[in-house]
Amino acid sequence: MVKWLKDAVFYEIYPQSFCDSNGDGIGDISGMTGKLDYIHDLGCNAIWLNPVYDSPFRDAGYDVRDYCKVAKRYGTNEDLYHFFAEAHARNMHVLMDLVPGHTSDEHAWFRESRKDDQNEYAKRYVWTSNAFEGIADHPYVSGNAPRSGVYMLNFFISQPALNYGWGIRTAPWQSAADSPEAVSTREAMKDIMRFWLDHGCDGFRCDMADSLVKNDDEQKHATANVWQNIRQMLDSEYPHAAIVSEWSNPNSAVNLAGFHMDFYLDHHHNGYNTLLRDYECNDADNSFFRCQGHGDINRFLMDYLPKYNAIKDRGYISMFTCNHDTPRASRTLSAEELKLAYAFLFTMPGVPFLYYGDEIGMKYLDLASVEGGYHRTGSRTPMQWDHQKNYGFSSAETERLYTAQDSSADAPTMADQLHDPSSLLNVTKQVIALRHANEDLQADALFDVIDADHQKFVYKRGSMICAVNTSDCGTKVKNSVLNGKKIIYTIHDAEVQKDELTLDGGSFAVLK
Repeated sequence: MVKWLKDAVFYEIYPQSFCDSNGDGIGDISGMTGKLDYIHDLGCNAIWLNPVYDSPFRDAGYDVRDYCKVAKRYGTNEDLYHFFAEAHARNMHVLMDLVPGHTSDEHAWFRESRKDDQNEYAKRYVWTSNAFEGIADHPYVSGNAPRSGVYMLNFFISQPALNYGWGIRTAPWQSAADSPEAVSTREAMKDIMRFWLDHGCDGFRCDMADSLVKNDDEQKHATANVWQNIRQMLDSEYPHAAIVSEWSNPNSAVNLAGFHMDFYLDHHHNGYNTLLRDYECNDADNSFFRCQGHGDINRFLMDYLPKYNAIKDRGYISMFTCNHDTPRASRTLSAEELKLAYAFLFTMPGVPFLYYGDEIGMKYLDLASVEGGYHRTGSRTPMQWDHQKNYGFSSAETERLYTAQDSSADAPTMADQLHDPSSLLNVTKQVIALRHANEDLQADALFDVIDADHQKFVYKRGSMICAVNTSDCGTKVKNSVLNGKKIIYTIHDAEVQKDELTLDGGSFAVLK
């Protein structure tokens, strides 16, 4: 296991929306570098950086045109190397976003692959044998290339699928997962990883990590084998490097594929979804952290505990406040409810991730799609730093900004909350600092459930106790494990006497 992950708290930067240093309306690497002290002061000692590669930006950079070149709008490769160095000078680590399953259709590999001749890239992507043979149960494009064949898509129409082979083969053109062409694709991806690791990157978040081998079995063993091979390379050549998967199946991602961490994604009605966003399929909001809802922590635990127990000695589950694909929790939760949610997320096992702007409660906005964002665009708006022009994000004319910003009178800013001890920003800082100061609150300390009853949850981390009451009514917990414990941190009021803990409505407490 990579040692630095034990006490890691990540901050996710969406580069085009974080800080614009040159006034063109789009965030850039120099802007990010200038904000490293802010991130460090938050207590985040690691960064997940969304794609900064050269791209036509039809999917916000997840359509890569050149894996080894920084997009001009963000700066240069040298700017990114400097960013790594400045992060390291602050004892921070940086994960880049690796997009292994597809490229842009403008990538040099694909331009060669689509030619009507056999070349070294002819089998780098998934092609059928002729222009009139489709791909059952998979999206594909036909009639769009000189070569006779249709090519498979991995997501958007601009993202042809790279060829890692097929687990279950039903046609002659389908490569085996151990074929020379599939191995060649895997080795090319390893070379890309080496390039950035050699220049100061500390690892990768792996986009759509389960999408590599097509028609894989239910547990995706063939895809897992690809990642195990990559993990062996990392362990041998870059033992400090970490990888986190966009998979949301920790048994497959950690135990089979060898990832250090797996994201607990916001899938409808899984455990994570019931905490913050249980409103998608009905009018009621039954999220656990919604005070006036009808949440139940047991809905989370029924899904989470088997996953946690399956991997707890081999890797980590990573929960996040939000990410670039997910509605901000502030869509339905108040600042007071968010304080409890963050306190929970940052005191649970695993490696937590904080999405930029969540620390001040930036809102989810209903916006027109930008660069393939669609409904996700509302969570990708420019950071709100202060009350200068464009909330301090950019000196550009407002109409040139990457997306619109929050125009409401109560739009939160970092500057407004910085000196208020009770602000969401400062509560977030406090809880992260508490995690760093106590090994029992970090990634791999013991976790046990003490009391789980609807909107009340009490859990043990090492020798410490954490308790949250998300209802608006006070509650009590009586348990011998509380004997001798003292409250060292609270959000709103809590009191312990002998073996009984009293929690006010909407409160959180840590006991030691």
